[in-house]
Parts: sequence; structure tokens; C-alpha cells
Amino acid sequence: MFSVGPSFKGIKMIPPGVHFVFYSSSSRDGKEFSPIIGFFIDAGPSEVIVRKWDQQEERLVKVSEEEEARYTQAVCSLEFDKQLGPYTLSQYGEWKRLSSYITKSIIERIEPIGGEITVTAESGMMKNTPKSTMERALDEQLKTSKFAASVDSSQKKGCYYTSIPRVVKRRGMQGEELTSLNLDKTELLESLITKNYGGSEDTLLGELQFAFIAFLMGQSLEAFLQWKSLVSLLFGCSEAPLHTRSQLFTMFIKVIYYQLKYGLQKDRNGTETGASALLDDSWLSADSFLHHLCKDFFALIQDASVVDGDLLTWTRKLRELLENSLGWEFQQSSAVDGMYFEENDEYAPVVEMLDE
Repeated sequence: MFSVGPSFKGIKMIPPGVHFVFYSSSSRDGKEFSPIIGFFIDAGPSEVIVRKWDQQEERLVKVSEEEEARYTQAVCSLEFDKQLGPYTLSQYGEWKRLSSYITKSIIERIEPIGGEITVTAESGMMKNTPKSTMERALDEQLKTSKFAASVDSSQKKGCYYTSIPRVVKRRGMQGEELTSLNLDKTELLESLITKNYGGSEDTLLGELQFAFIAFLMGQSLEAFLQWKSLVSLLFGCSEAPLHTRSQLFTMFIKVIYYQLKYGLQKDRNGTETGASALLDDSWLSADSFLHHLCKDFFALIQDASVVDGDLLTWTRKLRELLENSLGWEFQQSSAVDGMYFEENDEYAPVVEMLDE
């Protein structure tokens, strides 16, 4: 991230591949900032990507092909070289781990019309979506924000994320079967991979990474809810990780590990710099959705008679990260068939009692 001055003309020496560009304008004293706007790019070798700052709208806009060609030529002739900041290569390894499954086709599949991701375009977009206290508060803030009124309603286009059912319902299915289907999300996962991801596990993981980046760096509420849905789906499977999709779950745990490692890191002064700087304490508390999901998944892997070695290794690494970074504990608190759930836990299984 750069705090830029009047001579700034862009970034040079960008490694080829996928990147996320995000920015916001600030007040003169640098204490107040407008909502972040971000967009994904897929930069080719020696490619010049041109955007122009619109002072009136306070955002970066595309220019005409003729103007773009003129700027490209000037960049290639090194006319702007002294006004371009070098890409911070020391952070490239972290970025690659956060974006390893994102491809140009995934960006084109998910990004909104125009490519810009911003929370100001999301007010009222997710009216029927279950939200935590934090998410509801942010949603209300968006509705009353001065920025919400500045976005034309015709422009309020979100990302094209895959729809993940929170509860699986099927006509003609008996209560016991329906309960079983919702306790183990394996069948739902298989269906989504086949129908929505073209059979590609990598595409699913690419969407998970896209949503996390748009949420963490672009501060998108819609992206956070999609990330939460995908994480809940994968952690909610008990058959797939042990049998049919063990390799997928090894890759998934690695993705989540690097996301949380990056999001929970602190700078040298002990200041929170990632997700923990953006989110309130409820997200990181011991009764958050993530703690409940991890607790059940860790117990599943721990109690299984046969587990893929790589999956076991990465699950242990994730558990240690959460224990060391957040002080979370994952021991079962009491035993009813070896399971424990807090009262009013939205992630506790729903057991339907049938009349005999």
C-alpha cells in the first residue's frame, strides 16, 4: 500500500499474473478516507494498464484506446519512470499464496459489471441473507451513509458469486434423510462442484480466494458473506474430507491457513494490520461461526480411523495458528455422543423427531 503525493503516476515492475488494485481518496490531513474501490487485473509481461484519476468522481476510470496507446508508448520510453513506485517484491510471496487459484477466467466469471468492487454499491443487496450482529450493523451504516446516495441505482451491481444454499430442502424427502443431508454437506458440495464449477475443485478454491481478497482488501460485505458461505460449506462436510475429496480438503485447509495467517498478522509495533484491524471482536471471539466450524472439523479429523497424511498435517497447522494467534481452545467441553454445542448455536445440527 502507498500513500501517494502529487508526483505519483503509478506502479512499475509488477510481476505478471493476477493482482488486486484497491484505493481510496483521503482528506487533506489524511485522517478521513472514502470507501475503498478495488478491481482485479491479469497483467501480462511488459503490459501497461492505464487508468486516469477522475477528480470529480474520486475514482480511477478507463481512457480511450488512443489515449491508452499514447500513455503506453510514454511508459515504454521511460518518460514516467521517475514518477512510478516499484512493486514491493518482499510481499509477492504472501500475495501468491493468497491468490494461487485465481485465474483470468475466474475473475471474468465473478467480477461485477465494470469490474469495480465497492461496499457503497452493496446497500440493500442482501436483504434476505442471515447476518451476524456485526454484519447487520455494517448494513445499516451503509443504508444511512452519504456515499450510498451517490451511487446510481442502475450501477448497483454486485459480483456474480455462486449461490450456496444454507439449508438443503428437497421435495418428498423424509425428515430423517433431510436432517442427515444437512448434517453432512458432502452431497451438496459434490452437486455444486459438478453443476456450478464444471467439475473443477480449483475453480471453487479460486472463488474462495477471490471473495477473501475482495473482503479483506476491498472491504466488501458481500464478499465476506460469500467467503463465510464457502467456508461453512466445506467445514460442514464429514464424508468428503475422509474419503472422496481428501485432496480438495488438503488444498482448502492450506488456503484457509494462509488467509488467516495473513489476516491476523501484526506489524512490528504489535498493531493489527489484517482482518483483525477491520473486524470487531465478535468475529474473532470463541463463539464466532469460524470457531464452531473449526472445532467440529478438528474433532472429525482427530477421531477418524484413517486420514490423509497431508490433510492431517495442515489441519494441525491451522489449529496451532488459531490457538496461538487467538487463544482459541478446541477441546470438547462436554459429551453427548461426543458432541458439544452452545445454546442458540446457529451451526448446531437440527435433529427432527418423527412420530412413530
